[in-house]
Amino acid sequence: MGKKQKEKKEEASPPEATAVEPSEGPVPEPRQPKTVLYCAVCSFPPEYCEFGSRFTKCKEWLNDAHPDLFSQYYSEDALQSKLGTMTLAAQQKLEKDTAKKEAKADAKADAALKKKMSSQVTIKRIERNKRKHVTTVHGLEAFSIDLKKAAKQFASKFATGASVSKNPQGLDEIVVQGDVAYEIVEMLEEEVGLLKGVPADNIEVIEEKKKKAAAAE
Repeated sequence: MGKKQKEKKEEASPPEATAVEPSEGPVPEPRQPKTVLYCAVCSFPPEYCEFGSRFTKCKEWLNDAHPDLFSQYYSEDALQSKLGTMTLAAQQKLEKDTAKKEAKADAKADAALKKKMSSQVTIKRIERNKRKHVTTVHGLEAFSIDLKKAAKQFASKFATGASVSKNPQGLDEIVVQGDVAYEIVEMLEEEVGLLKGVPADNIEVIEEKKKKAAAAE
């Protein structure tokens, strides 16, 4: 290689990269997740309870559970600030609409409670043969009990098979393998696990024996 070629090659070489020192400034702290409070009555954040249908009960809950927030949202000064720009007629209409909405919600809640209290949980002890029984449980869904989760609880409790299926009337029921009708009654009365909210007077046990074959003529 000639001298001139060598000089050109050296000129074409890129400059060496210089190391960049890391910044010594303060490292920003990670942002913490914000905790949101939800009303135990309507499940909205407290500042949105007024748009629900149970506003009065929401305010009662907030005053008991979080009096500082109650003062922030519903003190006399806070209400005056909120209603200050409204006319008297608009305020009266708002109060009337709120009362009407709450009355409708209360009537609906009362009807649902009456329906629940008149519902029946029927537990059948069904004889398959002299040594084998199955137990069926119908009506738990009326008391807001998840049937699949309840079946799983029964399967774990009794170490047996339990599943949700349709009965001859086309309604969902839990079928538990084994003679466990009265044990399930005890679980309901003691409110074990998921099995809460069923009054003892609403539980009925039915014995269903295997039909005997007709005698030969």
